[in-house]
Amino acid sequence: MADLSRRSSLKLLAAGVGITVFGKNYSAHGKKKRIRLGGPIFDPWTTPEQWAEIHRRLGYAAALCPLQADEGEERVQAFVQAARQWDITIAEVGAWSNPLSPDSAERAAAVRKCQEQLALAERIGARCCVNISGSRGTQWDGPHPLNLTGETFEMIVQTTRTIIDAVKPTATFFTLETMPWAFPDSPEAYVRLITAVNRKAFAVHLDPANLICSPQRYFANGELIRECFAKLGPYIKSCHAKDVLLSPKMTTHLDEVRVGMGGIDYAVFLKELSRFPDVPLILEHLKTAEEYKLAADHLRRVAAQINVDIS
Repeated sequence: MADLSRRSSLKLLAAGVGITVFGKNYSAHGKKKRIRLGGPIFDPWTTPEQWAEIHRRLGYAAALCPLQADEGEERVQAFVQAARQWDITIAEVGAWSNPLSPDSAERAAAVRKCQEQLALAERIGARCCVNISGSRGTQWDGPHPLNLTGETFEMIVQTTRTIIDAVKPTATFFTLETMPWAFPDSPEAYVRLITAVNRKAFAVHLDPANLICSPQRYFANGELIRECFAKLGPYIKSCHAKDVLLSPKMTTHLDEVRVGMGGIDYAVFLKELSRFPDVPLILEHLKTAEEYKLAADHLRRVAAQINVDIS
C-alpha cells in the first residue's frame, strides 16, 4: 500500500483499519505512543559514539547535553551527528544559576550563563535550555518572601527577555522549570509568563513533582498534571521525572523520592505526555545507576499498562 494517498490513509485509520506504509504498520486502535526517556549515565566515555551507545544500551532515546558552552564547534557537531545516527534527542542544556540574586555580580553572571547555555542549546540542537527563575534570597533555589510577588514576576519577565534577545535562538527554546516557591508555581502562572515575556523562543519545562507543595495538590496531582498539559501542552519542550511522598508528620512534610515510591500518578503523566511524542522525559536526582534502572523499570511497567512505549 505504499501508493496509498494520505487522505485515503486517514479515512482508513479513522475507520479503525490498520494499514502498512513503507514497511510500517499503523492502526487506529492499539497503536503505542512513544515517549523518549533519558537520564544521567554513569559508564565512562570519551567519544560521541561511546556516549550515544551507552544511552541506547540503557534504553534511553533522550539525553542531557554532554558539553560545556565553550566547547569547540567541531566537537559540538560530532555530538549532533552521533545523536542523529543513534536516534537520540538532546533534551536540555542546564543553565542552573540565580538570575534573581540580591548580589548584583552574581545576578549578572547568572544572566551571562543563561545566555551562553542557550547559545549552546542552539548549536547542539537541544530541545531547550532550562533554568529556574531563581530566588531573591541567598540560596539560589530556595524560598524567599519576595519570590512570589508582582515585583519579582516583572523581574523574571525582563530577565527572560534579556536572555532570549541576546541569543535570538531559532532552533531551541529558553525554559523555566516549574517550582513550588518561585514562579512559575502553577499552570496559570506559566500562562501568565508566556504572555508577558512575549517571545517565540520562550517555552515550558514541566516538572510536576516541583508543583506538589500541599496535601491538596499531592492527592489531586493527576488533575494537576492534566491541567498542565491542557494549558501548556504545545509549549512543553522537556520534562523531569521524580516522585513525591507525603509523610504522616506534623506539619505537612513532603519528600522527593525515586519514581514509583511516591504518590505521583504516572499513569496520568505518561498518558498526557504521550500526546506530545517529541517531548523527552528525563529522570533525575538519584545517586546510583541501580536507582536509575529501578526508576526507569517502573516507568516502563506503567507505560506498558496504558499502551505507551518508553524508549
